[in-house]
Amino acid sequence: MKNYDIIQHVTGKSQFIDDINVPNGTLFAKVFYSKNAHAKITSMDLSEAESIKGVVRILTYKDIPGVNQVGGIVLDEPLLAEDEVHFIGMPVALVIAESMLIAREASDKIKIEYKSLHVITDPREAFSKGLLSIPPRIFESGNTYEAWKKCEFYETGTCESGGQEHLYLETHGAISIPMEGGKVKIISSTQSPTAVQRVTSGILGIPKNMIEVEVLRLGGGFGGKEDQASHWAALSALAAYILNRPVKLVLSRHDDMVMTGKRNPFSSDFKIGLNREGKILAYEVTFYQNSGAAADLSPAILDRALFHCTNSYYVPNVKATGYCCKTNLTPNTAFRGFGGPQGKFVMESAIYKAAEKMDMDPFEIQRINLLKENDEFHYGQKALHVMAEKTWDQCDKEFNIDTVKKKTEEFNSENNLYKKGFAVIPICFGIAFTNTRMNQANALVNIYTDGSVGFSTAAVEMGQGVNAKIREVISRVFSISHDRIRSEPTNTTRSANTSPTAASSGADLNCNAVYLACNKILERLLQSAAEDLGEKNSGNIILKDEKFYLNGEETDLNWNNVIETAYSKRISLCDYAHYSTPELCFDNKINKGNPFRYHVYGTAIIEVTVDCLRGIYKIDSVKAVHDFGSSLNPVIDLGQAEGALIQGLGWMTIEEVIHDKKGRLLTDLLSTYKVPDVHFAPKNIVIKFLNDPNPVGIFNSKAIGEPPLMYGIGVYFALLNAVREFNPDADLEFNAPFTPEKVLLKLYEKKNMTEPKPVAVNHSESI
Repeated sequence: MKNYDIIQHVTGKSQFIDDINVPNGTLFAKVFYSKNAHAKITSMDLSEAESIKGVVRILTYKDIPGVNQVGGIVLDEPLLAEDEVHFIGMPVALVIAESMLIAREASDKIKIEYKSLHVITDPREAFSKGLLSIPPRIFESGNTYEAWKKCEFYETGTCESGGQEHLYLETHGAISIPMEGGKVKIISSTQSPTAVQRVTSGILGIPKNMIEVEVLRLGGGFGGKEDQASHWAALSALAAYILNRPVKLVLSRHDDMVMTGKRNPFSSDFKIGLNREGKILAYEVTFYQNSGAAADLSPAILDRALFHCTNSYYVPNVKATGYCCKTNLTPNTAFRGFGGPQGKFVMESAIYKAAEKMDMDPFEIQRINLLKENDEFHYGQKALHVMAEKTWDQCDKEFNIDTVKKKTEEFNSENNLYKKGFAVIPICFGIAFTNTRMNQANALVNIYTDGSVGFSTAAVEMGQGVNAKIREVISRVFSISHDRIRSEPTNTTRSANTSPTAASSGADLNCNAVYLACNKILERLLQSAAEDLGEKNSGNIILKDEKFYLNGEETDLNWNNVIETAYSKRISLCDYAHYSTPELCFDNKINKGNPFRYHVYGTAIIEVTVDCLRGIYKIDSVKAVHDFGSSLNPVIDLGQAEGALIQGLGWMTIEEVIHDKKGRLLTDLLSTYKVPDVHFAPKNIVIKFLNDPNPVGIFNSKAIGEPPLMYGIGVYFALLNAVREFNPDADLEFNAPFTPEKVLLKLYEKKNMTEPKPVAVNHSESI
């Protein structure tokens, strides 16, 4: 199967925001942002900046004709600061000039004075001061109070997980063009054209039908362009609307890293109770989510963490509490997994700690507690078509956990300076937007008289191959070559009121909408073909490989001549369809319902080797059995699984977002923020397809974008196991990412360094 988008990329023909030829007279915008994390603005002098030749105008909140607000869930985030700034990177003014160089020069000449206020960067401090974006969220099932009495073992602990920079290849950007009658067209790098339209409508104070948003493709998104792309699009549109000239706004890499939100850091407390056999009887967890200075999507992300806090396990008694804590950091936002990884990491940490107390291998407790058919999640949904045990057992069959354990033990007994560790990690991830109303999509399909097909949906192509999957659906329904099918840019005039391409739902929603539209057209074509063949029953006609068959016999009719004939008969060759995901409901008052259409399962074994002198490590292998359903495109799905895995491994190991106590981002360049590269990647990645059809998926497929990221969680415990083989005295704590610096400190924690014992060096040892 060809992926036409990839062909465009590798031949250099793909166009992104910065590649688009802008109209004559286009102006360029530069955001002037706060260098203070929390302060009152006491004065601002624009005069020197405005005097620079080529500066057209500098806009502040006073120039906004509508409402100065970009908050989606909570209305707590102004587009441009008014009297107070709440994080370093908060937009204060917008410089518009004849060139980007002039705009940057002018931005440096703006003089602003502040009165500093107290800065909070820790979510627990924010919680202690009552600084919450929303009221506490509590998911509860069973009775944990009574369950503790029945537990023969219980453990408590804390767990920290850090942020993560999206680091999409294409930074945020938008081009806004004023149109006839006061309309504005925005070409935006966004996962959610409808969100851009909504936010811009509010900022400009004009109806949504006066704002057209178009997206050709993104150079990556990972959730970072779901809501936050709206900010930059609205700023460019504001300038274009006021000045009646096209305006281009593209963030530099540094500005993008400083001004945009990351994966939410979580600080969490847990308590887990088990019986003597290792069955989990009760689990309590409290999440202190660092939302940053505004809610953004943090409330929805917190909900996702609460939904996924038990991972792949059945736990009869659960109490999960979440606090969305406001700090003076950049508002954090969606990131691949959307709260799921943060929630799962805590559960796996709890199991690991319990296993040590019970003198059991963690994977023994994991296997015992895996979900079974008809088990009930703590949010009230029954687990159906459960693949938890099946993926585990298939993974064990393929890669043999006991053999991995034995080889690890043998290596460690024979080596002093290098230690190996491994971990098993099961995953379970729900597919759907948990805000039920967002689970809908539209599709427009056109067949042209030459037999070519065009489609337009709300799906945003950002490297994940969603358009290739839509082509596959059209190809299967019409039984035509992929070469005949072309995608149109996503545009709010063709697909209105749509959901973002996020939550691993892009293919599910839009493929289903396209499927419905195609089948309505196909029904008309088959009826037309039946008439041409003198057949009363179109049910006896099938279309296969662009040829029409009557009762199994090939006819003279083919795709091209049937299309031409249908047009001559004035039969519609286009259709528009709407799809809404069935059987979804959730009551936010009691936190019970069916928020997900289905779940994705999988199991992975991760092996690592640690250099115990230097603290550096190698991820030797990741071997997994993943629940792909019946894949629409195995090449795309495998690529997505591998990419998500690497991103998860990076989050757990080397990707460390660091702020100082004043709220300044220290990892604001690629020289200070470390990301996985080819040298970091595991030497051996094996991902096996379970190949079990999904009865409720389009052509029995399953979503792929987010679930495999969760395998990366296992690397933390593999590293911890290796470290404790070298230093059994190391404290059992859970603080991700597990950077080489942290590993080195942990290797020698509590060790007597004043009188080092001689070590027999085996020069044959190597990673």
